[in-house]
Amino acid sequence: MHIVFFDHPAYLEYLSIPKFTQMLVEGMKRHGHTTEVWKPTPYFLRFSTSKKIQKWLGYLDQYLVFPTQIRKRLKLQPADTLFVFADQAQGPWVPLLARRPHVIHCHDFMAQHSALGRIPENPASWTGRQYQKLIYNGYSQGENFISVSEKTRKDLELLLPKPPKTSEMVYNGLNKLFKPYDTVAARSELGEKIGLDIGQGYLLHVGGNQWYKNRLGVIELYDAWRSISSLALPLLLIGSALSPDSMEAVKQSKYKKDIHVFGGLDDKFVHLAYAGATVFLFPSLAEGFGWPIAEAMASGCLVMTTGEDPMTEVAGNAGFLVPRRPYQPAASVEKWAVETAVTLEKIIQMSDNERDIAISAGLTNALRFDIDDALNQIESIYTKVLQRAK
Repeated sequence: MHIVFFDHPAYLEYLSIPKFTQMLVEGMKRHGHTTEVWKPTPYFLRFSTSKKIQKWLGYLDQYLVFPTQIRKRLKLQPADTLFVFADQAQGPWVPLLARRPHVIHCHDFMAQHSALGRIPENPASWTGRQYQKLIYNGYSQGENFISVSEKTRKDLELLLPKPPKTSEMVYNGLNKLFKPYDTVAARSELGEKIGLDIGQGYLLHVGGNQWYKNRLGVIELYDAWRSISSLALPLLLIGSALSPDSMEAVKQSKYKKDIHVFGGLDDKFVHLAYAGATVFLFPSLAEGFGWPIAEAMASGCLVMTTGEDPMTEVAGNAGFLVPRRPYQPAASVEKWAVETAVTLEKIIQMSDNERDIAISAGLTNALRFDIDDALNQIESIYTKVLQRAK
């Protein structure tokens, strides 16, 4: 089978989708298939250094220049080539290939819901709504889809104007780096890397400033927990620099000296962070899948996350579930932080035996996300789509 994968342009500086594309490419190569990766390259983008102007020039490269390149390349591709879109956000390119064998991978539809006014935490601008409409008008012409969670698949099928020919779900496969590791050794190695004494443990969050990652809620939760606990474990936030509202929350915190932000850590040290954490905090407002939940559990870490799909899908019966942080009013947010802090304290104060049982449950749960199983399932779907097109 010859597969052409579509990826996001490198200049967008996305991280997750290119990694996902790379996983698919390498996996299909190992399975004996030939592959190509098509993605936009800078043309108009070269003519300005202004970030605002580059954004619009980048759109010209993606949706004016690249489609012309696709049409030319298509003439050289055999009829039995399978075209794979790594992300439904590549929807504007789908109509060019709607009559050729194709598969569209779907990760989440949060931006689509925001554009429809369904997410008060993330209202979309007029231009944002038009952009999401462009994406929708593209991928809705597709016929074959693979979603990363049942939540994403349900969202997809509600959004599509008609039932697709193929709508399958395959959970993401975990990087094999994430596995059990000695807690003491993990804290020692990570502490040396970041310059902190974390030998007694710490609370951990991994994620960026996207609205749904709820970094502000993590800081609110930490403050509430410190106010009721006799312990003084630090909070490590791994990801990009804090957003202005999160930075202000840290400045106002009585415990700000114990809140630390680290960016640029490679997968090795993220793994160590999971393995050494007392509890991994993941109170996301929404997700497409929720990679960090599975990564933390596979590393032998306890996970506290939001009791809504898809977080519950990934956590299974091994996570500690808490309510979703309310959007407003402030009194409800404060109540959420206090109540969630009580749950966190109970997790931290568990006996060694209780903790061992919970960690074991997490390790067992993480086995569901085997990368080889995921690639086998994906390959099977690819094959069926291509055979049906003949």
